[in-house]
Amino acid sequence: MVSGPPASAFRPMLDGTVPRTGGWSRFVLTFDDLESDVAKLRDDGVEFKNDIVEQGGRKQILCVDPPGNVVELFQAE
Repeated sequence: MVSGPPASAFRPMLDGTVPRTGGWSRFVLTFDDLESDVAKLRDDGVEFKNDIVEQGGRKQILCVDPPGNVVELFQAE
């Protein structure tokens, strides 16, 4: 997993929101082609909290579900 300062859960979001101690509470969904799936979700109006973060071949991005929960989309190496 991507963790620590390079991870999306450690960084401020595009709207300036800053995570509290421990990062963002969320659950994780895994994908095989994150960039393609994120593009489709954006086209469908899904709100993303940040851009795709890549570290060590792993990728992740945070989005918000309709009730407002943060969801991490993740692609392993």
